[in-house]
Amino acid sequence: MKKFTPEHLASAARNAAAPLSLFRQVLTSVQEGIYLDSWSLDQDTFPLNTQAAWSVKKYRLHGGKQEGVEVIEVDNGRLRFTVVPTRGMSVLKVTSGDVRLGWDSPVKEVVHPQFINLESRGGLGWLEGFNEWMVRCGLEWSGHPGSDRFCTPRGDEVRRDLTLHGRIGNVPASHVEVVIEPGSTPRIHIRGRVEERMFHGPKLSLWTDISTELGSDSVRFDDAITNGDVHEQEFQILYHVNFGPPLLEAGSLFFGAIQRVESFNPHSARSAMDYRNYAGPQAGFVEQVYCLHPLAGADGRTECMLQNAQGDRGVSLAFPVAQFPYVTLWKNLAAPAEGYVTGIEPGTGFPYTRQDERKSGRVPKLAPNETRSFSLDVSIHPDRQGVQAASRRIQTIQGPLQPVIDPAPL
Repeated sequence: MKKFTPEHLASAARNAAAPLSLFRQVLTSVQEGIYLDSWSLDQDTFPLNTQAAWSVKKYRLHGGKQEGVEVIEVDNGRLRFTVVPTRGMSVLKVTSGDVRLGWDSPVKEVVHPQFINLESRGGLGWLEGFNEWMVRCGLEWSGHPGSDRFCTPRGDEVRRDLTLHGRIGNVPASHVEVVIEPGSTPRIHIRGRVEERMFHGPKLSLWTDISTELGSDSVRFDDAITNGDVHEQEFQILYHVNFGPPLLEAGSLFFGAIQRVESFNPHSARSAMDYRNYAGPQAGFVEQVYCLHPLAGADGRTECMLQNAQGDRGVSLAFPVAQFPYVTLWKNLAAPAEGYVTGIEPGTGFPYTRQDERKSGRVPKLAPNETRSFSLDVSIHPDRQGVQAASRRIQTIQGPLQPVIDPAPL
């Protein structure tokens, strides 16, 4: 592996900064044999056309189940977020002012995948590391545990058990790099490649670009999934985006341009008419899940928002409906020690078993060497004015239509 001293990196950054050209630093590359145990860059070592005191730093965690986990902290001068390359390029948390995107999971450490057994507890082992603000579910499958059919190398069909939410969130990235985009609106990019491959199995690659404009309250995800096989390949992806306090509280509201609401199961169906509203923490709460069909605006995009009870803080997710035709709304309003959290989850389908999703026509396929792109913009609204502006955008997309709420479970 190539090693670089901090002095060498600082000198390279200063030299690159002179013409304000695009800056690129590879932190990990299996193919090139590059690995940097720690690294940092900021406004002092790479001056940009901004007043924001921005920085990027990479380091490793130690102790307990987080031993060896790599994290990258990004500060755009206003908003801060933490990427975890070791856990499939998930984002642990986001903060801006007094707004936090994230939740208080019973899982307190950033668990290294080597300590995760996805097959434990009947396929629920994924939950042993679940504490991120945003974790992708997929890529070969993304839903609840259940059996499904596979074809053996000899051409025989067999049934095998699939675990909760797939594997990609517990696969370390094999390539990670930082790109600084200068200009009138400088932007920081954290890019990574995560591979889900096996012999006689899927050959799927996820390329992700997580970026933020300096001084902004937004984070953008530009992802691409590629099928590297010579055969057609099924795939699924769901963005498990999770929120706890301070945005989640008694009286919080979900807003979205929605065509239809269906309940995930009979238990959820009993509260379907109240799907937008949130109560405070309740010990022993049984989770409720709703399957939403979003409406698209004239530009093909839609927007969803979670706002606090006062309506002066919020967060919105904006994305193309063609890429994410389904949204899962997950409500786990349990006691704080159990994990008081809600999830707004755009995806290619709902989190049923892959077998059930296939029967419903919600398991897409990639042709050989085909790439499918996904983009998601997440924006914090730090005041009442921002919340109201997002609400108006959503209402414009909704128009005069009222969402159809189906009382029967999907």
